[in-house]
Amino acid sequence: MIKNILVALDDDDTCQRVFDQTIELAHPLHANLHLLNVLMPERDDSVTQAPYSDKDWKMYADRYRELKIASLKLLENLADTAKTAGVNAEVTQAFGTPGPVICQLAKTWGADLIMVGSHGRRGLSEMLLGSVSNYVVHHAACSVMVVHEPA
Repeated sequence: MIKNILVALDDDDTCQRVFDQTIELAHPLHANLHLLNVLMPERDDSVTQAPYSDKDWKMYADRYRELKIASLKLLENLADTAKTAGVNAEVTQAFGTPGPVICQLAKTWGADLIMVGSHGRRGLSEMLLGSVSNYVVHHAACSVMVVHEPA
């Protein structure tokens, strides 16, 4: 029986679709949600550029803080929406490489299922940019449901 669902979310166009499908699944099961957002250097060019001056470092720190606040606000809004729908939800924000972070948190939290979106990357773009959903499917210790973008 599915009781704990880890929901990996980012702030792109798949986020709402993943969340909506998770609520549809979780509500009748009375499952608990753990909403996760992983901040990563690849999401923001300023994070991957080495700061060389105090001005550069301040700009980097400001951009990171803005990204962190916006992502946390998104998670909290989604948690409120879940609770309004009668689904218990908690939030976590982490920093690192998304695939391994998602798998580790799922294991630590005791997730029965991981919900993750897919951008539909194939071929060279998947090889160059990576695929979080592909990593999670192959490394998670529990079941994984991949939510695809509509065709």
